[in-house]
Amino acid sequence: MKQTEPDFWVLEYVTKDPRTDLVVAIGGTDQAADILQRTGGFLSAPGPRGDYHRLLHGLPVEQQRRKATAASHALLAASHSVHLDPTLNMLVAPDGEREAALRYLAGLAERAAAATTSSEVAKVLTEVAAPVHGLLPLAREVVVRAWIAASDFQGAAPAAEPDPIARLGSIATSVSEAARAILHARNHAARPAQRPATASPPPSRAQPAESRRR
Repeated sequence: MKQTEPDFWVLEYVTKDPRTDLVVAIGGTDQAADILQRTGGFLSAPGPRGDYHRLLHGLPVEQQRRKATAASHALLAASHSVHLDPTLNMLVAPDGEREAALRYLAGLAERAAAATTSSEVAKVLTEVAAPVHGLLPLAREVVVRAWIAASDFQGAAPAAEPDPIARLGSIATSVSEAARAILHARNHAARPAQRPATASPPPSRAQPAESRRR
């Protein structure tokens, strides 16, 4: 008898939209909508693919996390399938994200050390310097935002002293250059290894007829 696989529909999830910083909930039934509205204060809103739910504009981050966590766990308690964005989950250990990041970095180092082919090395370098989600571009974004924020809080340095805050701009540029150099190395490592050409043996010299008869 031929076995069939179950059909999976889009899972319900609660996440933060990166473009608008709104906390949105997608998918679900009328019962799920009721839970979102009652336990999290979500509002129904029309979307291009049907109605969805979202929190109010301008809520502080802690309120967003508290409402999203409460609504998600209420949905789980009512046997709904739901994915809650980890950045919104207040029940995660305070240092959980940092520990996960440290484990990720340690894992990359182990992968690099255990690599047996250049393509495996290239994959590790991609994680480090990929243009959008690579470690270095993300670190550069942190430095740039810290530079902008610190520039607003700090006054100008005395004329006789270099401004360490202003140097963050050049440091961010250096990080970008490092990421480009690593991607360049990654591209070389990703190329198929070329086998060295085997030298053909030199042509043998024909022996004189008298030598062959001896």
